[in-house]
Amino acid sequence: MSLKTTIDNDIKKAMLAKNKEELDALRSIKSMILLAETEKGGSNELAIDIENKLLMKAAKQRKESAEIFQKEGRQDLAQRENLQLEIISRYLPKQLSEVEITAEIKTIIAHVGAKGPQDMGKVMGVATKSLAGKADGKMISEIVKKLLVS
Repeated sequence: MSLKTTIDNDIKKAMLAKNKEELDALRSIKSMILLAETEKGGSNELAIDIENKLLMKAAKQRKESAEIFQKEGRQDLAQRENLQLEIISRYLPKQLSEVEITAEIKTIIAHVGAKGPQDMGKVMGVATKSLAGKADGKMISEIVKKLLVS
């Protein structure tokens, strides 16, 4: 079942349950999917990796917004963003732990033959593709830097 179909079904459930917060989050996800499907050169069905990228982008936006609202002392808005982040996270693939990411990156470094920080671009290119949707890009970058410098 595609993400769009799943979201549609969950929107119906949220409407029946009169869960406004969940409904808002689900509608924002559906909106992103529809925009991606209708953009120039897009196809009617999105590939799973594109769906995951959309969800990761939405989750990152909610996380950053929540942090900004926290700094500004707007707990009500931060709480709303965190709730939407939680709902979006349900549809993301299982995120890898730092230990799992480190193991994957060590394998990639060995495969690419990276020797030091000058090879970071090579490693990041392969790592971001292979870990897409499974790990945050910022975390991948930090681990790659740590492994290549040491």
